[in-house]
Amino acid sequence: MSEASGDNVFTRIEATYRAQSRRVLATLIRVLGDFDLAEEAVAEAFAAAMDQWPRDGVPGNPRAWLVAAGRHKAIDVIRRRARFDASLSTLAERLDRQERAAEPDEPGVEDDQLRLIFTCSHPALSPEAQAAMTLREVCGLTTEQIARAFLVSPTTIAQRIVRAKAKIRDARIPYEVPTRADVPQRLDGVLRVIYLVFNEGYSASSGQSVTRSDLCGEAIRLGRVLVELLPEAEAMGLLALMLSHESRSAARTDAAGDLVLLDDQNRGLWNRAMIDEGVALAERAMATGRFGTYTLQAAIAAVHAQAATPAATDWGRIAALYDLLMQVTPSPIIALNRAVAIAMRDGPAAGLPLIDALLADGSLADYYLAHAARADLCRRLGRMDDARVSYENALRLTQQDPERRFLIRRLAELG
Repeated sequence: MSEASGDNVFTRIEATYRAQSRRVLATLIRVLGDFDLAEEAVAEAFAAAMDQWPRDGVPGNPRAWLVAAGRHKAIDVIRRRARFDASLSTLAERLDRQERAAEPDEPGVEDDQLRLIFTCSHPALSPEAQAAMTLREVCGLTTEQIARAFLVSPTTIAQRIVRAKAKIRDARIPYEVPTRADVPQRLDGVLRVIYLVFNEGYSASSGQSVTRSDLCGEAIRLGRVLVELLPEAEAMGLLALMLSHESRSAARTDAAGDLVLLDDQNRGLWNRAMIDEGVALAERAMATGRFGTYTLQAAIAAVHAQAATPAATDWGRIAALYDLLMQVTPSPIIALNRAVAIAMRDGPAAGLPLIDALLADGSLADYYLAHAARADLCRRLGRMDDARVSYENALRLTQQDPERRFLIRRLAELG
C-alpha cells in the first residue's frame, strides 16, 4: 500500500473511478460472465475502497485490487443465491478457485475492454442495441444520458439494453476477441463502437464539460490495440482520425471551460506528436487504396491539422474530400459538413441553400449543429433576424452547458 491520507485518498479514489471503473467492469464481466452481477460487483468494490483505502492506504495496483475485491463480493452474492439455486454452487466454487490462483495483474486483462467492445458490437445485436450497450457498458453513460443522445425515452433505451443483455446470455455470445481470421467480418461494428466511445469523449452529449478526456484516451488506446491486431486501412484511418481530433484538445476550451472555435484556437497548444502520428497513419491508409469513411475523415482532419493559420486552410482540398466521402458513405451529417466546407471555399451564399435543403427535408431538424451552422452563415451574410432564429433553435436542442453559453454569447452579439 502507498502512503496517502485524508482528502488525498478520496481524490485518488475519484480519479481511479474515472480512469479505471470501465476497465474493472470489463474484466469482471469476463470473469463472472454476467453483466448485471459485474456492475453490482464494481459498485461493491469501490464502496470497499472508500472504506479501506483511507485506513490502509492506496494499493500499489488499484485496478488489480478493485478486480479482486469485486470478484470476492460477487462470490459472496453467488453463494447467497446458491441457497435457492444449487446450480450456482459450482460457479461459486470455480470463481473461488480462480480467485485463489489469480495473479495481482493477470495476463490478458489489457484486452478486456476490447473483448467487451467485440461483445457489444456482435452482429446478433441490432445497430441500435450495439450503440446503447456500448455507451452504457464501455462509456458508463446513464440510461437518461443515452436517451438524450438518441432523442428517445429512457424507457426505450432501458428496454433496448435489457433485451441486448438477454440476447448475449441466451445466444451464449462469447466474451472474447475473435480469431484473426474472423476479425475482418466484425471490423465495421467494432470501428463504429470505438468511434462512438471517442465521440462521447470528444463532445459529451450532456453535462458541464465539452470533453471527457478519459473516454478519448480509452478510445485511442483501443484503436492502437486494434491496429496492432489487424493493421487494416480503416483501422489505421480511425486511429488517425481520433489522434488528429485529440491533438487539439488543449486548445478547444478556454480557462473558464468555454468553447473556442477552430479559427480562434491557439495552434501552439496543438499536440504536434499526435498530429504527426495521425498524418502518417492517414497517408498509410490512403496508400492502400482500400480506404473508406474513417480514412477520408482522417484525411480531412489532417488538412486542418497541417494548416499553420486559419487562412492557410486548404478548403478546396477539404471540399473535394467531402465530395468523395459523400460517394462512399452518404449521410445528412456528412452533407452538412460538406455544405460548410463549400461555404468556406466559395462564400456563405454558396453553402446556405445546401443547409436549408437539409433542414427542409427534416433529416437534421433535431440536430443542433445544423441550426448553429445555418445561424453562422446567416450572420456572415448580414441576415441577423434569420441568424437569431437559428441560434435560438440550436440553443433549444443542445444539452451541453459550454455549447449553451457559446450560443447565448452569439445571440447577445447580434444585438
